[in-house]
Amino acid sequence: MSVSYGTSFAAVERWFRRFVCLLFAGWLVMMPQARASAQTPAAPVKLVVLGDSLSAGYNLPAAAAFPVRLQKALNDKGIAVEIANAGVSGDTTSGGLGRLDWSVPDGTQGVILELGANDALRGVDPKIPREALAEIIKRLQGRGIKVLLCGMLAPPNYGRDYADRFNAIYPDLARQFDIPLYPFFLDGVAGESKLNLPDGMHPTADGVDVVVNKILPTVEAFVASLAPKN
Repeated sequence: MSVSYGTSFAAVERWFRRFVCLLFAGWLVMMPQARASAQTPAAPVKLVVLGDSLSAGYNLPAAAAFPVRLQKALNDKGIAVEIANAGVSGDTTSGGLGRLDWSVPDGTQGVILELGANDALRGVDPKIPREALAEIIKRLQGRGIKVLLCGMLAPPNYGRDYADRFNAIYPDLARQFDIPLYPFFLDGVAGESKLNLPDGMHPTADGVDVVVNKILPTVEAFVASLAPKN
């Protein structure tokens, strides 16, 4: 019995060539899809800063306001975020509660809550800002929106008892609602004349940058907790 090795080899060679052509054609089809997938940026995390004049950018250019500077700092690190400025000068915690629904639109994933300074300046009974902040947090959590709480400290002129009651609001609420806390929003800026406007209370543009640099690690961790898991 004779075997034609030439014929057998030619058949194998033809099959191999067809296989390579099909493989190459499939690669050409898949390559644009893979490139498009690799180039598609992640959707930015949507944040709102719900605050008062300290975060709104009182007497500063719009580009120097805390939400704008914070967004830039995060974007510069490759963290995709969009941060809305929902700061209102002179607002109290009760004022923030009253405008909560329209200040924080649907689609918001996280809120940086910075309120309470005006309550403290006016000597408001700490029970009132405590209840207002608690209600804000409850409503946001009920909408599936996470909260980063920024603490505030009472001015010393109201006495030790008032300061103790007011200052305890923020760590107490952070524990109660299991949310992250940045202990003092003006850390590194309060009391520093060169970092405050002539009123001695509101940060300059340089002061805002100090606030941003100080709070940035906390916000990074907060944003990471909001990003969808792969």
